[in-house]
Amino acid sequence: MGKLGNSQLQKLLNCIRANDKVIVPPMIGYDAGVHRLGDQLLVVSTDPCTGVPFEWFGWFLINYAASDLSLFGAKPQFCTINLLGPRSTNPDVFEKVMKQTCNAADEQDIAIVRGHTGMYDSLKDLLGVCTMYGTVTPDKLITSGNAKPGDLIMCTKPLGVETLTNFALTHPKTATKIFGAPKVREFADMIKLQSCAKEAQQLAQANCVNAMHDATEGGLITALNELSEASNTGITVNWENIPIPKEMTQLKEHFKLNDEQVLALSSTGTILAAVPPTKKQKTREILKQQNLCAYFIGEFTEDKNRILKKKEKENAFPLTIEDAYTKILETEDKQAIA
Repeated sequence: MGKLGNSQLQKLLNCIRANDKVIVPPMIGYDAGVHRLGDQLLVVSTDPCTGVPFEWFGWFLINYAASDLSLFGAKPQFCTINLLGPRSTNPDVFEKVMKQTCNAADEQDIAIVRGHTGMYDSLKDLLGVCTMYGTVTPDKLITSGNAKPGDLIMCTKPLGVETLTNFALTHPKTATKIFGAPKVREFADMIKLQSCAKEAQQLAQANCVNAMHDATEGGLITALNELSEASNTGITVNWENIPIPKEMTQLKEHFKLNDEQVLALSSTGTILAAVPPTKKQKTREILKQQNLCAYFIGEFTEDKNRILKKKEKENAFPLTIEDAYTKILETEDKQAIA
């Protein structure tokens, strides 16, 4: 997809000067930053939005950043919005997106405090950027680097829901051939599963998790590797316990993907979390209230090995692999999104 590789990204991060007021500076594997604000901590996340179904643009713009912030245990409170488009953009497009954005912010009681709108010759598509702010007390802060050996690896949603949903919305003809019309309509109603803000906040407030990460670009593979790296632990993942819907298997066959590519498919809105064994039942109860399931797919380990168990065989857990999301979403029958 569009992210820099870790080695290239680290070169950029090396340019940033350390500041003793910053608790969590920009780091690989951390999707928000944290700094002191009196006796509380201010959590900040920022995300772009482009290439999504137009009628949901504003909702995604708010929820991408709100989800990242919520994974740190904070409640999204304030945000800024940038809306940018090609020189030819009709002002009505900005107005429609802004109404969507305001509605999505109101759903979570988030105040929009500033923004910028512009049209530029160098842009080809509509682009939005949201920066989200929220506070958390130090004892409630959760980061990617706090998983403990013995913690269970928990997944909140079936793998690839984002990919399946957005494919069904942008490629309805092909999706209907692969899944059937009823399932395509079902996927269209599942788009809000691409936010994890509400469940992340509830899990954090109940002290059910030591670490959380959204399975966005790079899917389960990137999320678990980043949790493992940040927490200095190993992981053992059981293939048979990973929730892979049958439609994902159908998509895999259609695009000739291998198993590792399936694990790497972007699954925005799906939380991978480190859950202490004593919190297993409580975690299930909290997610059930949101009509979600807690899938326990492995554990964090004392040794630093990363293992994928499959059919009683132990293999090295993939460290990196191409996320095929863009390949799938950019096929020829794609409908216009704006």
